[in-house]
Amino acid sequence: MGPDIDPALRAITDFVRKASVVLLVLHYYIFCYAAFQGWGLAHPMVARFLSHFAQAAFIGDVHFSKLFIWVVLAVSMIGTRGKKDEKIRLQVVITMVIAGTAIYFASILFFYVSLPPAVLTVYYIAFSGVGFLMMLAGGSQLSRYIKLRMRKDIFNLENETFPQMEQAIRDRFVINLPGKYRFGGKVRDMFINIYGLRGTLICGSPGAGKTAYIVKSLLYQSTANAQTLFVYDFKYDDLTRVAYNAFLKNRHCYERIPRFCVINFDRLNESHRCNPLDPTMMDDITDAAEASRSILFGLNKSFVAKAGDFFVESAINFVTAVIWFLRQYQDGRYCTLPHVLELLQADYEMLFPVLGSVEAGELDAYLSPYINAYTNRAMEQLEGQIASAKIGLARLSSPQLYYVMSGNDFSLDINNPEDPKILCIGNNPVKLQTYGAVISLYTSRMLKLVNRQKMEPCTVVFEEYPTIFQPLDTTIATCRQNKVSIFVIVQSIEQLRKDYTKEQADVVINICGNIIAGQGTGDTARTVSERIGKIVQERESVSINRTDTSMSRNTNLEFAVPASRISNLSAGEFAGVVTDMPSQPVPLKAFHCQIQNDWEAIKREEDAYEPLPQIRNVTQQDVMDNYIRIKNEVAMIVQETMERIKSDPELAYLLFTKK
Repeated sequence: MGPDIDPALRAITDFVRKASVVLLVLHYYIFCYAAFQGWGLAHPMVARFLSHFAQAAFIGDVHFSKLFIWVVLAVSMIGTRGKKDEKIRLQVVITMVIAGTAIYFASILFFYVSLPPAVLTVYYIAFSGVGFLMMLAGGSQLSRYIKLRMRKDIFNLENETFPQMEQAIRDRFVINLPGKYRFGGKVRDMFINIYGLRGTLICGSPGAGKTAYIVKSLLYQSTANAQTLFVYDFKYDDLTRVAYNAFLKNRHCYERIPRFCVINFDRLNESHRCNPLDPTMMDDITDAAEASRSILFGLNKSFVAKAGDFFVESAINFVTAVIWFLRQYQDGRYCTLPHVLELLQADYEMLFPVLGSVEAGELDAYLSPYINAYTNRAMEQLEGQIASAKIGLARLSSPQLYYVMSGNDFSLDINNPEDPKILCIGNNPVKLQTYGAVISLYTSRMLKLVNRQKMEPCTVVFEEYPTIFQPLDTTIATCRQNKVSIFVIVQSIEQLRKDYTKEQADVVINICGNIIAGQGTGDTARTVSERIGKIVQERESVSINRTDTSMSRNTNLEFAVPASRISNLSAGEFAGVVTDMPSQPVPLKAFHCQIQNDWEAIKREEDAYEPLPQIRNVTQQDVMDNYIRIKNEVAMIVQETMERIKSDPELAYLLFTKK
């Protein structure tokens, strides 16, 4: 039965359209009867029949008659079918319909002009007919255009819209980013509510707007929420300046005002001094092992993929032994990275006995492979075990680095309730290989100290995270209960996999509850698109043949934000998924929006920024004096320890010679 409906409907519309033509002809005959009679085209029987027919209001009155014919024609156009034309221009069609209608109805004015019947009839029929034909042609095309809606949304923008969260969730651990999105053909206001305690990954190519639209707002809202703060500033002092002024603006929000601390190896006047190997924060030798691993992996990213390799683990164990010796020597008085670097340069004949002198033989297991290689004259093996550590660490032998890392202006427990801090560590892209390793050590020690119970809430921001080595899988997995929010900023997932291996990178990507992506391609776009998921989208299929056009519509589950859409996002346009809090579920977690910034207000605020404070006046002589002092102290440590070994019979076994 279904297939017969369409031909029947077509027959009805054709009949109605023909009826409108017949009614128009009758209209001419009734209201121009005098002219037809003069031309000899009238018949008495027809006249009598039409006189009864014309008594109806919709026929007997010229205005109602024309209106009725126009309505019949319009009804016939609604069901017009046939071959659709993709080249139909809507403006031309509408103009034709409006002009035809105007001419059609305006022709009535001829009845109000004194003209001979024959002349009036010719003009009336001509004008009325032209108007009717224009309406017929234009209406037919307009009906076909409206039904087909060809090329209305060639990029499928409307189909790929979905409802989003329009309310801001106010909470101390939630960052609110206002935005606008399209849905239902309208632009609507919305909020990205980032619950930081679940971990956040922010990715986007250079210029996507990560810093301008997200990170700066993040720093202001974190300080407004009275949280302690750690910022890794890859291009010092871009974020440090923002963090400092955000702190000045919101310092009244803190119950105990934190100290603002900076670590930078280029501008020593603006930098505090901090010892990442603070002995008071190292409880056992495993702390030394973690510090050693952070330094060496930061110096040589290839070690990450070779973890477990004999020579890699040998280098780590050797540096661990040196760190732990200094931690034990005089209760850690000289336990700093500069002292470690200098002690590593000592001759083997003195270095191994010195390290072995630690009480209770704590380092025997660490040192035995090196001592055996040395006493057996396996120098190639020994150099292979130690050289990878010594060569890499030699790059850190810098007076500026020694100066910053040998002081003790503050400790790295930045969320200590008794001494809260806001800490910014600056890097330099030109000296990435050198500074990255040291910063890795700072971040490793800092994360271990902040991720503890009964501490203040803390926000940790890693800009350009792949430029340092700092595994975050365990921290992100455990930080929620300790009120630590982690924000990881990368340019692409591929970059993360290159520097951290695919396995470690995938863990970070998948363990972060929030993922926010700006413009990106490849795996970045595909991963984010899959995280957002699919929505029901309407598909329209059109088939055009010689005589007819058929159209079908169906619905399919398609990606809400395809990878191709993510690869073409504009600056400030982001897509992704956020999580919610157990106490306040969020039904709409996916988003695709343009984040809104008040650029005029931001510019006024930036123009009024306070410069970073000067910590102290550091001269080159101060730096060199510190450098020489550390060298002399290490020489003194070696000399005193060797004298102690020689004078103590119980330690005499440490004095060995090559076989």
